[in-house]
Amino acid sequence: MATMLKTSKLICYTLPKNKSPAQLNRYFQTLRKYNVPLQRCLNDVLRRQNAVGPVVGCARMYAAPSEKKVFQRVKPHCNIGTIGHVDHGKTTLTAAITKILSTKKMAKMKQYADIDNAPEEKARGITINVAHVEYETEARHYSHTDCPGHADYIKNMITGTNQMDGAILVVAATDGAMPQTREHLLLAKQIGIGHIIVFINKVDAADSEMVELVEMEIRELLSEMGFDGENLPVIKGSALCALEGKEPEIGEKAIDALLAEVDKYVPQPIRDLDKPFMLPVEHVYSIPGRGTVVTGRLERGIIKKGNECEFVGYNKVIKSTITGVEMFHKILEEAQAGDQLGALIKGTKRDDLRRGMVLAKPGTVKMQDFVSTQVYVLNKDEGGNGKPLVPYQQMQMYSKTWDCACQLNIVGKEMVMPGEDCSVELKLIRPMVLEKGQRFTLRVAGSTVGTGVITEIKKRLLDEERRGLLEGKKAREKKNAE
Repeated sequence: MATMLKTSKLICYTLPKNKSPAQLNRYFQTLRKYNVPLQRCLNDVLRRQNAVGPVVGCARMYAAPSEKKVFQRVKPHCNIGTIGHVDHGKTTLTAAITKILSTKKMAKMKQYADIDNAPEEKARGITINVAHVEYETEARHYSHTDCPGHADYIKNMITGTNQMDGAILVVAATDGAMPQTREHLLLAKQIGIGHIIVFINKVDAADSEMVELVEMEIRELLSEMGFDGENLPVIKGSALCALEGKEPEIGEKAIDALLAEVDKYVPQPIRDLDKPFMLPVEHVYSIPGRGTVVTGRLERGIIKKGNECEFVGYNKVIKSTITGVEMFHKILEEAQAGDQLGALIKGTKRDDLRRGMVLAKPGTVKMQDFVSTQVYVLNKDEGGNGKPLVPYQQMQMYSKTWDCACQLNIVGKEMVMPGEDCSVELKLIRPMVLEKGQRFTLRVAGSTVGTGVITEIKKRLLDEERRGLLEGKKAREKKNAE
């Protein structure tokens, strides 16, 4: 039999001459075990069949198989995340948390570059897409979402906050509250995140008086936006010191104090396990040799390998089957509401699916394009643009992981002033998954102008009505371009 030496990149082998067919077959199977390409295996076996002496060769090892761990649900699961202004240290804090917990064998350390891992993020030094990191404390298992703070990528931040049970607001002691600090808090509030822990970062770069002023400012801002600003926890430290192992009082000890407050202050959410499963799709990937994988946070229900499912959204319904479920590269025997997971899908191409679709139990969700809602218009102090809503205005509607252009019609009023709320009918240019009680955000020209909840599902639009909406959208885009 061939002797095999496995290295990190190559497998090397030696086969004596004149081996029997059975021995050659065993040699062939050994090569295939390490995913050496089929043609290479066949060529090597033929060479050795006719060899006149021992032959030494090598082949590149392609993803030698390793057994994936099964996720053990021994602690309650909670979704947490970092929000705040660009460059205030959200990603550095996320990396520091994994470093401190890795010393206790409760996390795998993630470098800053591993979290901001897209090429454009590395080039610009900012977070663009949300990133997910896994860790544990003594009390819980966490999925941590690192949200982008840059104003250009607020759309991706909306997706991130939609997946959180609580949030860590990161504020630099050198700057205090900044524009995205307020906007992130606004988005967190409107989608129902009620528990915020504040981490005042970069305290090594500011004097103590400045740090105290920043704390007072942040508590006042949180109270103004409807949070318990007076009583919520505020931790002061330096994520960079924790990451570099310097000044433990503001480094490692501050991270430990932060995690202790997260365990204590954020209540364990009650999961909706009894309803049919539904997962808003965040990303779609194609994995060679395995198929298509969709990722997202399971909003309700339970999913298992073998479940029939369908993808709904963008005026399409695509039926499929779930052939595998994983969370942070560990196999999930059963995914429960609240889990941040990846689902392997059978017989569906990546190009057929897109972010914003909903993975659901067949027949349990429907697409709608005409709804009655209750909308609150933000005033300038709350991050709005200070302008009233008027009938037939077109805006961008954000809900779950999708956004879609819509036209609004105000019921019983000529306009709605900032700080007021009223009944508004919304018509979407394409049917999306909408349900009674579903929350959404309205944005226009890069500003969040309102927040609302769906109160009634109305009869679907006729094709002519939808075409009219689309033509109006194109006309406005052309006018804006000029």
